Amino acid sequence: MAVSHPMRQLLQLLQLEEEQRREALEAALGELRRLERARALAAERERRGRRLVVASAGSGDGTDRLAGLEETRAGARRCAALMPRIAAAEVEVEARREEFLAKRVERRQAETLVEETEAREARESERRGQQALDDWYLNRRRRDGAGEQTPGGSGQAD
Repeated sequence: MAVSHPMRQLLQLLQLEEEQRREALEAALGELRRLERARALAAERERRGRRLVVASAGSGDGTDRLAGLEETRAGARRCAALMPRIAAAEVEVEARREEFLAKRVERRQAETLVEETEAREARESERRGQQALDDWYLNRRRRDGAGEQTPGGSGQAD
């Protein structure tokens, strides 16, 4: 039984679908990383604001103190706004990862089926080839044995 053309097409289709799922996973991971970097920047902005407030307390500069407080609040607001988006992106990444892994399993199963069919065909072809060689050799021995017989005799020594 040869590996059918539709089976090979199915394997190619599964490979393409797996690649699409991988790309979707990479895109979701990229978005998650972008959001996490934005959160890290917002947290750094909040820390800089706190440092500015502390520095202004020593110098007595009210403007720096107000600027520091505003930077702290802006960084905290930004972090708070990003957290639900990060959580949603993590859920999206997990969903894309599961889709990718499921498609990979599906492709590998089809690949294994094709490989097993090809191996079975190779074994069968080898068996048929060996059978043909065995038949040829047996026929040759019979032919050579028939030529050694004496006319009217049995071909055995007296």
